[in-house]
Amino acid sequence: MSALTYLHGAAVAQGLMRCEVDDFYVEEVLGFEPSGEGEHVFLWIEKRGTNTQFVAEQLSKLAKVHPRDVSFAGQKDRHARTLQWFSVRLAGQAEPHWCSLNDETIQVLRTERHHKKLRRGTLQGNRFRITLKSVTGIEHVATRFQRICEQGVPNYFGEQRFGHQGKNIDKARSMFAGQRIKNKNQKSMYLSAARSYLYNQVVSQRIAQYGVQCLVGDVVVLQGSHSFFLVDSWSDTLKQRLDERDIHISAPLWGEGQLATQQDALTLEQGVAEQHEWITEGLSRAGLKQERRAMLLYPEAPELLVDTEQQSVTVAFTLSAGCFATSVLRELIDYKDMQQIT
Repeated sequence: MSALTYLHGAAVAQGLMRCEVDDFYVEEVLGFEPSGEGEHVFLWIEKRGTNTQFVAEQLSKLAKVHPRDVSFAGQKDRHARTLQWFSVRLAGQAEPHWCSLNDETIQVLRTERHHKKLRRGTLQGNRFRITLKSVTGIEHVATRFQRICEQGVPNYFGEQRFGHQGKNIDKARSMFAGQRIKNKNQKSMYLSAARSYLYNQVVSQRIAQYGVQCLVGDVVVLQGSHSFFLVDSWSDTLKQRLDERDIHISAPLWGEGQLATQQDALTLEQGVAEQHEWITEGLSRAGLKQERRAMLLYPEAPELLVDTEQQSVTVAFTLSAGCFATSVLRELIDYKDMQQIT
């Protein structure tokens, strides 16, 4: 991540992230309310210092259902305090005493019935509250945070996507070279890591070369949608929609087929892709389709608390599903993740 281009230049302030579990707080924003009836039980669970998959396994054992009948919208950090939804399909089965799961790491806060299972990605977003400690250069933080909220940051996939020390990229390279991966979840993880890595490289190169300038042949995505369209020429109306964040310049999530961009934008994307042919060829063989992702992200409902006496900074903001809080933090503070130190 440190090699990727910064939109606002390298951060001046430095600090420590995740000194304690409660320093990194995430709360899912589901975007809808469970219907109150149906064979699926939605559980609103707070977890501390444990991973999402472990909680899902405990729910499966308690309810005596197959693991595939337990689902969640997204993986959440282990080294954090998180609130997220799970669903358990109980087809004609008695409902267990969910509170028997409660301990120092898991707390079941609420249960609701719903007529559909909770599927991966079925989220509106996530609300973050993150405290950084031992901050130096703290006087630069407020001004920089305001600039970030106004101008956005690169929508990079965070280091979590690539595994410890980026090993998921190495696994993807081996897989594309012919190593057989039997576990479907692992295969999906490695494909995602390779695709995300290439996306990051395209965005980094574009920002280094053009900043946030519009290019001839850009493809833009609609706010809150996966839909996109080609821009033949940037009219005043389209530029206004871009300023109002109704549309966003995009970069490719690689797959089989042709890139949607043309002219200058296409030249840039093809140039980066040619440097990583092992990824483009591997993703195409895997059958992934060409998709697009917004190049910038904007923190919503931002809050900032600077404590000069304690040398700490607490930031809070909401991001759309699939966006990484660490991509915001890297533009704000040169942080050291204490949970990554071995």
